[in-house]
Amino acid sequence: MTIQTPDELGGLRRAGALVAGILSTMRDQTIAGVTPRALDAIGAAMLREAGAQSAPVLTYGFPAATCISVNRVVAHGIPDETPLCDGDLVNIDVSAELDGFFADTGASFVVGTASAAQQRLLDTTREARDAAIAQLRAGGMLNSIGRTIETVAARRGFQVIRDLQSHGVGRALHEEPGSIPGYYDRRDTRRLHAGMVITVEPFLATHSTRTDALDDGWSLVCPKGVGAQFEHTVVVTHDAPIIVT
Repeated sequence: MTIQTPDELGGLRRAGALVAGILSTMRDQTIAGVTPRALDAIGAAMLREAGAQSAPVLTYGFPAATCISVNRVVAHGIPDETPLCDGDLVNIDVSAELDGFFADTGASFVVGTASAAQQRLLDTTREARDAAIAQLRAGGMLNSIGRTIETVAARRGFQVIRDLQSHGVGRALHEEPGSIPGYYDRRDTRRLHAGMVITVEPFLATHSTRTDALDDGWSLVCPKGVGAQFEHTVVVTHDAPIIVT
């Protein structure tokens, strides 16, 4: 969507604060022995209490309130009853509709203490997200997002997962300007404009540039190695972008 009024920005901020709070609470509860299903129940309860709806359920009929991906599963993982263990690489993605506004956020982290290799992947993915957001300005090129992400990833020795991309958001979970690659596409001539609402969500991996789908119809895995994601919902302006999550 394109934000046109202060009321619209306020509505988006409220949706963003909700999903950010849910993600933070779920992350705090992610310890060895807890199951992804139990974590999802926490998120579902917080959505109900706020009068919000899970965006993946509302939009696609996803079989859980949130996406929780573990180890080789990098996106769209279905929360199950398998207890988490120290050293597991977990991604939680929370998106919701609140009073007609959609916001989307996600983060990867390790249960317990991360290994040095895991921490490098996490730090680089977060750096790529933050660097891509920092350079957003109305009038700039949309493909500057992918260019920045790809530059950070290459400098640190990681690969961009090319079939998982950022996207427009706001009045729906996925909307204009459509998919936004996490790699540089010189053919993409779209420009950013003031008020544009998008996610910025790099997916970086140790040894994969594409994902494979599991038989459950949702979970996407790295064929080799592991991946990570960090995501914010952002409003583009002529000055510094507004992060609502």
